[in-house]
Amino acid sequence: MSLYPFHLAIPVYDLDACRHFYGTVLGLERGRTSDHWTDYNLYGHQLVIHFKEREKTIELKTNEVDGKDVPVPHFGVVLPMPEWEALADKLKRANVSFIIEPYVRFKGEVGEQATLFFLDPCGNALEFKSFNDMNSLFAY
Repeated sequence: MSLYPFHLAIPVYDLDACRHFYGTVLGLERGRTSDHWTDYNLYGHQLVIHFKEREKTIELKTNEVDGKDVPVPHFGVVLPMPEWEALADKLKRANVSFIIEPYVRFKGEVGEQATLFFLDPCGNALEFKSFNDMNSLFAY
């Protein structure tokens, strides 16, 4: 468990699809649940999916980073490199469609990192990243 775990609640309009995605595809441990929400252990942090009626239009917004269109907003976790590589392989085997395929950005620069982006079934953007040198997480 992280020293200071965060709590993140996200809206989903299809609880069943997201329960399958977070519980089966990502393999997150399920916690408390009700008819309108479910808790998950996201690498020691509490992720809660809450039912919310679907918006009429869902538009993916992006910002350019390292020549890629990074979805905004997004959330995720910084993992040790072996765990990041295992997750990337797991997502590929599950045929998850990536917004940004797994790759290393800022090669040779301060902050070099492995990253990948994808959407959950309700359009929430997730990023998982890793650093060979975790001390460079906040370096500039």
